[in-house]
Amino acid sequence: MAEEFNTDGMLDMYLFENEQLLEQLQEMVLDQKDADCFDEDSINEIFRTMHTIKGSSGIMMFDNITAISHKLEDVFYFLRESHPENVPHVELVAHVLDVADFITNEMDKIREGDPADGDATEMIAELDKFLGTLKDGAEEEGAAPPPENKHEEPKHFYIAPVATSASRFYKIYITFFPETEMANIHAYKTVYALKEIAEDLLYSPEDIISDENSADIILQDGFRILLQAQASEEEIRNIIGVGYDIEKVGVFECKAEEFLQGFDFGEEESDQPVRIDLESSVEEIETKVQAAEEEKKQKAEKPQVAPGDYVIKSKEPGKHKKLARNKSKTEKTSYISVDVAKMNQLMDLIGELVISESVVLQNPDLKVPGLNLDSFNKAAAQLSKVSTDLQNVIMSMRMVPLTNTFQKMNRIVFDVSRKLGKDIEFEMVGDQTEVDKNIVEQISDPLMHLVRNAVDHGIETNEERMDSGKADKGKVTLSARTEAGKVWICVEDNGKGLERDKILAKARKQGLLEDNKPDSAYKDKEVYQFITLPGFSTNETITEYSGRGVGMDVVVQNIQSIGGTLDIESAPGMGSTMSLKIPLTLAIIDGIVMETGTSSFVLETGVIKEFFRVKEDMMFQEPNGDEYIMIRGECYPVLRLGKWYGLEEYQESVENGIMLILEVEDKKVCVFVDRLIGEQEIVVKPIPSYIKKVKGLSGCTQLGDGSIALILDPGGLVDEA
Repeated sequence: MAEEFNTDGMLDMYLFENEQLLEQLQEMVLDQKDADCFDEDSINEIFRTMHTIKGSSGIMMFDNITAISHKLEDVFYFLRESHPENVPHVELVAHVLDVADFITNEMDKIREGDPADGDATEMIAELDKFLGTLKDGAEEEGAAPPPENKHEEPKHFYIAPVATSASRFYKIYITFFPETEMANIHAYKTVYALKEIAEDLLYSPEDIISDENSADIILQDGFRILLQAQASEEEIRNIIGVGYDIEKVGVFECKAEEFLQGFDFGEEESDQPVRIDLESSVEEIETKVQAAEEEKKQKAEKPQVAPGDYVIKSKEPGKHKKLARNKSKTEKTSYISVDVAKMNQLMDLIGELVISESVVLQNPDLKVPGLNLDSFNKAAAQLSKVSTDLQNVIMSMRMVPLTNTFQKMNRIVFDVSRKLGKDIEFEMVGDQTEVDKNIVEQISDPLMHLVRNAVDHGIETNEERMDSGKADKGKVTLSARTEAGKVWICVEDNGKGLERDKILAKARKQGLLEDNKPDSAYKDKEVYQFITLPGFSTNETITEYSGRGVGMDVVVQNIQSIGGTLDIESAPGMGSTMSLKIPLTLAIIDGIVMETGTSSFVLETGVIKEFFRVKEDMMFQEPNGDEYIMIRGECYPVLRLGKWYGLEEYQESVENGIMLILEVEDKKVCVFVDRLIGEQEIVVKPIPSYIKKVKGLSGCTQLGDGSIALILDPGGLVDEA
């Protein structure tokens, strides 16, 4: 035994792999939550998932996870072997999700360095009761019970031979993908899985746990197993499986005599030297050498069946698994897990590189008259190209699909609808849309509030839907799409919609409406925005999910913190749509640099619709001081940036500056600045926390000359105009 064997890597691998398995499990279960029952493939997959988690948890000695995994495995073992009728599907889905939640919580404790001390006793008792109900129903139908799914604690991995007439002997050859980390642990898990059916079991290399170097040997030479068991080849393949770590599995049945020969898997012997008599003539020597080479060539051309040449093809819908010759090695995409903190650090370095590039290209020394900069400009163009490509690559590495986030919302709909007694269907559209990982983390909570409100506030009870003549099932649709560098995420329901009059009455009661402004003067969008204010709720009773007047204001704050906006649309009796408009990324944007007075500002290129010069006669002013401008027969509010921020030495005459038209969500405003500097890539930096928050600003950046420019928030400017 290696005295300094390090289990840290094993723990990281355990957490990583089981997290992936639980995500896949939850996705599979939620996809079939509205079905009548799980299909056969899903039952087998859930059984294998629980079997894998049970095995790896047993290795790591997390007894509570092992126990609960084994109990759920028992349930699906019974379903797989007995195929009972009338299984309570919704209850089964709830049990699977509860077990997944328990294991996830325990893994979170382990990740934080705390003991996995959760008590699974009550949950195991409920599963026992559920399994008993299934068995009682099967007995009433006259079905024979399957053999018990026994679990033994891992002790020693050599099992004494107990051969019978039913025993079969196998030589197994496993090939792992070259990029597989800690292949010895994966091999250990395979041995542990086979142990339950084994009568005799040997493997090579033997010291897969005590010797970390065995991982390299396994990757290079493969992992070999000798198995004596009363099992078919297909059952063995199903236990081992082919996944993201195992590339090929070769299972070869043999005779007992061959089994006893050990790990001789039938490889060809090494080439024997050609025996030559030294007294032979040159012609005789050449003849013997040519004959040997010809024989070697014929052997090479003869098709050989090597261990691992046969693989299980993925099962197509409606077809059985089949064995097929592995004709050629197809190129496989390789993945590597990277700490998010390192990705963020790399993104920061890319940002500094962009700033340094601007410093070089905008250096005042380059403006000296008479300099020949042809070679410099060529080199600068190449640098800019490499810098842009580097940004694109790192940004693509940070982009992750919204699938996992959307699946969490699916779970929320399932849980809340069951507790409220509502029959609700959940639909996902565009869940493969990719967004910066930091953005995904920021929108998870806002989405949770919106989806929960749609289920609680929006969708009526089953009785109310029947009385109003609506479809039996309510429906919540979560969709995502990209448009002009932005991501639109919509939460739509087919419920009762928002009640305009009720919202207005509540707003007037709280003093949010202008005294002299009638209700009819408020547009629907203005009215619906009241529900995003702190402390505003139209629910008369407080429930577990709503009625306290908190939630929607937090949603808006979180969305605005990442430069996003929330749009609300509703039709009485038809439903509501909550639309989030968020940036694809927070790191680097294309912006227009401008100056007002002695200060520099930056605006994102996508919101600027037009630049133009104006005349004084195009401007007009209201008595309260608000300014407007007429452009091609359309009136726009005007915001003078210098006057708005109280700057010094800014242009007061509109004829000496330039006007920009900004458009945000169908709202337009004209912003007046002194001059435009140019377009460049902007590295977004947050405004330091010790500086008081100023309306209309979302961040800052460093320009090529070393000065600081403030990044304007177009949404804030439109709201203030």
